[in-house]
Amino acid sequence: MTQEIRNLGMLGVAGLLLCIAALASIETSYFAAQWFAVALAVWFYVWWQCWHLRNLNRRSISTVLYQDLGSANRMTLLRGFLIAMTSGFIFQQSSNPISLWIPAFLYSVAAILDRLDGFVARRTQRPSLLGGALDNAYDALGLLVAPVLAVNLGKVHWSYLLLSGAFYVFQIGLALRKNKGLAVFDLAPSKLRRTLAGFQMGYVAVALWPPFAAVITSAAGVGFMIPVLLGFIVDWGIVSGRISARKTESLFSVLTLNSHRYLQPGLRSVFLIALLLLLTQEPIARLPFVLLCSCTLLIILGCGARIAAVGVLIVLALQGEQQIISLALITVLFSSCWIALLGSGKFSLWQGDDIWVERHDGAA
Repeated sequence: MTQEIRNLGMLGVAGLLLCIAALASIETSYFAAQWFAVALAVWFYVWWQCWHLRNLNRRSISTVLYQDLGSANRMTLLRGFLIAMTSGFIFQQSSNPISLWIPAFLYSVAAILDRLDGFVARRTQRPSLLGGALDNAYDALGLLVAPVLAVNLGKVHWSYLLLSGAFYVFQIGLALRKNKGLAVFDLAPSKLRRTLAGFQMGYVAVALWPPFAAVITSAAGVGFMIPVLLGFIVDWGIVSGRISARKTESLFSVLTLNSHRYLQPGLRSVFLIALLLLLTQEPIARLPFVLLCSCTLLIILGCGARIAAVGVLIVLALQGEQQIISLALITVLFSSCWIALLGSGKFSLWQGDDIWVERHDGAA
């Protein structure tokens, strides 16, 4: 296994070297060299994480090590490689449109692999502690690299970087508590936490694509960010002992029930009112009216509302920079984001998209 990790590290370096020639052909040699320097540094971090944690390549602490990384962990390492390639475009200035499409493609593939590596691990019956550790590390790295790039491109508001840094601040806080001999409590597994993290990757991947208007992607980012930041605050309270895990579980059950009964249906109503106000301000000809109405109807009926809410966000983001930020538009964006994150709740006709979002692909 150790030799395999070494070989994959060298293979990654070779891949980056091959990319220099391709970049130099569409940009300048200086651009390609600068890209390589940043991507190589991030790739070393990605590889080092795998090397440092290699003794976790087992099903549990009490079981023996696997003899090789396995397909799932190789996919996770590939995801880290794609994130490293994406990082090379940070702070680069380019007039070539192709250079805007490449990092969007790279990070989008990395986001897709985030779902697939877990599927492969469960389907091949090769789950490992290493896979979980690398998954968390590369999720955090991706949500640092891609938002920094998106902020530099003007596609995401700088405040989104609060979320990018939250994971590392959280980890530093845990390390400081352990060094001081203070108690650190475990976090219970949470479907909501996993869902929120997954949507962040999807949001940033979409925001990077050139056709989507920065005025919409920036505003939507704030909507996606707020629930996750609140989640970090609650999680810190639990791990630091300021909030009782048992009381939190009971409170969370109550909040989940009330959200399903009142908040999520309420968001659908707020969305409809705000959209009607928006349509009185925006010329209907500038909007794909039929598609927008179809998504709106699905949201109100609670029929695949998560998918429909994402559809609304995409429709608005494709309208270009001519849109003027208004209270109605912000309300439509935020309510769409939160419906996508939470679901449609009570009085819904079909919530099959909830099942897909929350399930572990490949599980029996």
